[in-house]
Amino acid sequence: MTVRRSAAALATTAVLLGAAAPVAVAAPSPSPSAELPAGLYGTTDPTYDGVWRQSLAFLAQKIEYVTPSTQAVEWLADQQCDSGAFTSYRADASKPCDASTVMDTNATAVAVQALVEINQRREDANNGADWLKSVQNEDGGWGYNPGSPSDANSTSIVIGALARTGVPVNELTTADGSTPYTALQSLAIPCGDEDGGAFAYQPGKKGELTANPDATAASVLGLMGKGIASGTSNAVKDPSCTKGDDLSPEQTAQNGSFFLANTLKKSPYLEQAPMPGAEDTEPQPDYGNTADAVVALAASGHTDKAEASVAWLQKNATGWAKQGGPAATAQLILAAHATGADARSFGGVDLVKQLNTMGPSPAATALPSPTPTGPQPSSGTDSDDSGLSLGWLIGIGLLAGTGIGFLLSMRRKKQQP
Repeated sequence: MTVRRSAAALATTAVLLGAAAPVAVAAPSPSPSAELPAGLYGTTDPTYDGVWRQSLAFLAQKIEYVTPSTQAVEWLADQQCDSGAFTSYRADASKPCDASTVMDTNATAVAVQALVEINQRREDANNGADWLKSVQNEDGGWGYNPGSPSDANSTSIVIGALARTGVPVNELTTADGSTPYTALQSLAIPCGDEDGGAFAYQPGKKGELTANPDATAASVLGLMGKGIASGTSNAVKDPSCTKGDDLSPEQTAQNGSFFLANTLKKSPYLEQAPMPGAEDTEPQPDYGNTADAVVALAASGHTDKAEASVAWLQKNATGWAKQGGPAATAQLILAAHATGADARSFGGVDLVKQLNTMGPSPAATALPSPTPTGPQPSSGTDSDDSGLSLGWLIGIGLLAGTGIGFLLSMRRKKQQP
């Protein structure tokens, strides 16, 4: 789900417009000739998405019984600062983080989720979770960087990370009693209003809430306390929009699913608004957000409402994923897994093999491909650095062999005016 609408897109926009990139995400870019680290997935400049794409690759590999290489895991762990935080990318991980280092809640949260799911470096994951708790905003949520205003996407991915490390999210209260869930619910558009059930990324300048499908997909997972690599939940009745001022987090999540289902009923894909300065002003399909919406619907018990979108992704998104690199390929694997589709034959493409070739050869791979209704890798939180979970040991027992930027759309760009 929750794909990073990274600062890279903002930086690209800034170049197009001849403007400076926002201070909060400014960072020195590696020179075009700089050699990329050996353990890193992908071949494009990792300045804005190195940790993100590495972590998403791990999450997608884990659900397909692929064990990342030690080299790749060590690269990710070395990106962490002593505080527990991650940045988007540290070109020189031997240099300690300092006051000038731009900490990134999204990168930290996705790295925490990845380390928990692959059942390695658990102490590092716990340190990341502790740092996330320490930078919670007074409204209960999180912004993209510490101290920035809370937004739906950042709050949701942090909830997923904390939940995966065993933190009782509903007990993370601020001085006024706000929790991460109340922060998200404050961004929900009431049922009965136009776009009822949807979530805004952030309130507008006058406090208005504008529907944002990307933020809605993220919030559905967040309010259900689920991480990015969520499978299918037990089927529930068709989503409906429940009115009221005292809804539970799950009810508000179901309202978000109602909005997503209705939106995808009109068109099997979500659209991306044109970038500022672009010549083509017609909205374009947003493959990443569509995949996120598919995961959110499946996780909330509405896989049937995502079937048309999965079929559309199989027909149209495989070229995007190959060009986009590890994060884009991982998104399609997560969508396939959540809905029971075969990631090893998705629109005629073996997405798992494709992802494996984008990074260091994995430690192990296993067949057959798992499905949401079949054997699952262990997702318990009682993991440590001592080895693999039971699910992975079973998968390795079936070992078939060894061997295994990103078209960044804009999460941060989608802030409401």
